[in-house]
Amino acid sequence: MLIAALGLALLCIPKGELHLILCDHHTPARDLFFKYYTQIAEYLPYIICAMILLWGRTGDGLLATACIAGSDLTTQLLKHAVNAPRPITWFASNMPDVQLPLVEGVRMNHWFSFPSGHTTAFFSLAFIASILLTGWLAASSNEQSNSGSRTCKRLYSVAVQVLLFTAAALGGYSRIYLSQHFAADVCAGIGIGLVIPCIMYLLFAPAKEKKWYNYRLLSKKMR
Repeated sequence: MLIAALGLALLCIPKGELHLILCDHHTPARDLFFKYYTQIAEYLPYIICAMILLWGRTGDGLLATACIAGSDLTTQLLKHAVNAPRPITWFASNMPDVQLPLVEGVRMNHWFSFPSGHTTAFFSLAFIASILLTGWLAASSNEQSNSGSRTCKRLYSVAVQVLLFTAAALGGYSRIYLSQHFAADVCAGIGIGLVIPCIMYLLFAPAKEKKWYNYRLLSKKMR
């Protein structure tokens, strides 16, 4: 739905005008929030992968790592192949009279705009976390004989997934708000962050019953 909405906006509104519409909502509180919130994508995905590898099933940890690494690699290859100008560079060349609303203390990048790597990381993490969480809760629910408990866990799973994707959407918007990326960059980042985890999940799915997949590194227990 988010990709469709952004895609429709990109078709109907010129690139520069759309960016100004989306980024022109600055307040001191939002500046502070998005300045630091966007940085989560730079380290949290790798922390989560390490935690799953150490305390979860080895296969789940490798799956999460493959999703994050695969998404990041795809994004970097596209960035260097396209080498598109960032908003601050594009506006200086195409709309020089426009002064972008910038946030103090944020280092502005000038090239490698398409696609957004931070957005890719946000959505890749949210998607694989949703997949793993759904699987864990489904397995736990199957062990419960109480139908009410199973229903509660399903509702909890849905609520957490909505929260994860809301957090990812905020991460994607932060890139536009800070004028580090255009809407098209974010839209492409969302797509990569969804497609690569799907591919990795399909590749890892046949190994779910394998001994190595269910091995737990620290607890030395098999599930």
